[in-house]
Amino acid sequence: MQVFDSQELLDRAELEKLQAVRLKNTVYQATASLFYRNRLARSGIKVAQVNSPEDISRLPFTTKEDLREHYPFGFLAMPREKMVRLHASSGTTGTSTVILHTQNDLNTWADLVARSMHCAGVRSSDTFQNMSGYGLFTGGLGIHYGAERLGCLTIPAGAGNSKRQIRMLKDFQVTVAHIIPSYALHLSSVFKELELDPRSLDLRILLIGAEPHTEEVRARIQEIYGVQAYNSYGLSEMNGPGVAFECAHQTGMHLWEDAYIAEIIDPETLEPVPEGQVGELVLTTLCRKGMPILRYRTRDLTRFIPGECKCARRHRRIDRITGRSDDMMVIKGVNIYPMQVEKVLMSIPEVGQNYLIQLEREGYLDQMQVRVEIRDEFFVEDMRELQKLQQKIAGLLREEILISPKVDLVEHNSLPNSQGKAQRVVDKRNEPG
Repeated sequence: MQVFDSQELLDRAELEKLQAVRLKNTVYQATASLFYRNRLARSGIKVAQVNSPEDISRLPFTTKEDLREHYPFGFLAMPREKMVRLHASSGTTGTSTVILHTQNDLNTWADLVARSMHCAGVRSSDTFQNMSGYGLFTGGLGIHYGAERLGCLTIPAGAGNSKRQIRMLKDFQVTVAHIIPSYALHLSSVFKELELDPRSLDLRILLIGAEPHTEEVRARIQEIYGVQAYNSYGLSEMNGPGVAFECAHQTGMHLWEDAYIAEIIDPETLEPVPEGQVGELVLTTLCRKGMPILRYRTRDLTRFIPGECKCARRHRRIDRITGRSDDMMVIKGVNIYPMQVEKVLMSIPEVGQNYLIQLEREGYLDQMQVRVEIRDEFFVEDMRELQKLQQKIAGLLREEILISPKVDLVEHNSLPNSQGKAQRVVDKRNEPG
């Protein structure tokens, strides 16, 4: 097995020894920030009490609300003049969360992304097209610097402009691309419009991430493009891409435990869940100096996958993100996650690449409507056939989510398409009228 660096093959004892040293250093570094100096003092936690990865449970959690309340520089653990990069969230749902990096932080991040890409089979001989947005969003620059660190010929295509994306894929004989799953599905319809076969490209690997998606979506992408599509995980608070990545076996994402300590907790009790059980992922940085973060509640739902991977890496694997602890919908007393709906829809051959969940209130009752694009060959004029398909979809959804949603079949390309993260849920329950 080829590895990018020796730390990929550390055994558990070596990993835990390294984590212990780096965690103690990180807690010490964090006390240089205004936020953690005050938070740890109130908690009565001393750096001397943190001597092993297990001691992390002594530390308080950090939340997105903490980052917002101490915007923009309350988490800085080094002088601002030592910082060389700033990333920030869009702030569409409140104050932006800001993450700052030293040059060494950026170098470490690039190494982690390069390691991740290499783990998935990308090599320096590949030509890499990055279809992720650049700017304050971490996905663009994060994966870009990792690709260059690995030695790939790197094309900073950015997001959108689908026909130009396809032309570059073809003209530059691109072998690896980074793309959001929903955009990969949308792009396939542009190939069809141009009467081009995606499988005729030189592509062999797609790196997909930035939004939760199901195994059924991955299977569709692999079939459409004739490639292996590798799942990845990252978030801006933990740098961005490069937190966890699939290896060639595609049996879960290796979370790089030399750079992060991962916990999975019950989002209600905040206690650890048994291995293999789904809970909320909590992460602590171990290598970041400019802005370390302790026990960050990601709100992302996943589980540790028991056992060891065939690739021989001992870094624990997490399963694909099934949703967020804060995006759960409660309809008629039933807890439902959008990924449950996607899992059903993407397993139905007649369903196209796009769908929309709409929540409404009729009188005092909440209702769910699922608008589903149907592939052209199945969108026929025979109403009886469409009604049968509608009933089939509604029945399969009921089996999964335990309520009967309204199903609305619509033509291909009639729902809004996003070139960034797809908006799958529209909640109109609190709108006047």
